[in-house]
Amino acid sequence: MPTSATRFLTPQRLLMASVVVALITITLKTLAWYVTDSVGLLSDAMESLVNLASAVFGLVMVTIAARPADDDHPYGHHKAEYFSSGFEGILIIVAALGIVWTAVNRLLDPQPIEQVGWGLALSVASSALNGLLAWVMFRAAKEHRSIALEADAKHLTTDVWTSAGVVLGIALVHYTGWLWLDPVVAIGVALNILKEGFHLIWRSSQGLMDEAVEPEIMEAIQQTLDGFASQRGETAIIRFDHVSTRKAGQRRFVDLHMHMPASWTLGRAAAVRASVEQALMSAVPGLRASIQLLPSDVEAHFFDEVDLK
Repeated sequence: MPTSATRFLTPQRLLMASVVVALITITLKTLAWYVTDSVGLLSDAMESLVNLASAVFGLVMVTIAARPADDDHPYGHHKAEYFSSGFEGILIIVAALGIVWTAVNRLLDPQPIEQVGWGLALSVASSALNGLLAWVMFRAAKEHRSIALEADAKHLTTDVWTSAGVVLGIALVHYTGWLWLDPVVAIGVALNILKEGFHLIWRSSQGLMDEAVEPEIMEAIQQTLDGFASQRGETAIIRFDHVSTRKAGQRRFVDLHMHMPASWTLGRAAAVRASVEQALMSAVPGLRASIQLLPSDVEAHFFDEVDLK
């Protein structure tokens, strides 16, 4: 269950904080690049611009996702978060390609790095801000089950590793005099964040395609259903089948059939179904359950080829 801290640190508030931190880190990293003329630090600053755009877009999408269901969207707006994650992945890829282009040009025309101390200090300070915010966002993303927060936190973590690689590269250039190390490190950083960009796009596509819920949530659902299933000898009194799940942003959905004796009254069957629904939603906060009642001797079949004709 969410703690008081995570209830306060909503996705909207954390993404607002991400916008502010992105503005601060852009300023620090741009200054670091300006005083050193390091293409590695320039690549770091470019990624911070992506952080800003991603945080702004994520904030818009999370705000839309929080809207209640309406006539046009009876299942809610929760999938809007996947657009945020996918957009962030695309921006990461664009930034990585831009870094590679700049680094290749610098590799062909090496330039000395100046005022290394100031540049490294500014870069480390901005990384510390990003690292702290990413840690807070990861914790909140798990509690809120927000892919938009998770995507932004992963991007910030990538930014921290990017900065660490850049700092290491600049330090090596300073002590060895090998100017080619600066663009080579920038290219390595670009390839790393390129992988992260493709991963975010993949995650978003799976969410938009109604991916099943996480294994631990499926286990909680199954355990709850097992608690209600009963039989007398070899005869099942209450049984469940055709259990299917999907996730949409912070929401989780489960559809299933509950079989029971045809001799039961509608009131008794409805009461049992209500108990099952309540137990499922208690076991998995935010879950929405749809249960179809069927007599024990009736089977329903789906996904037959005839249904598609």
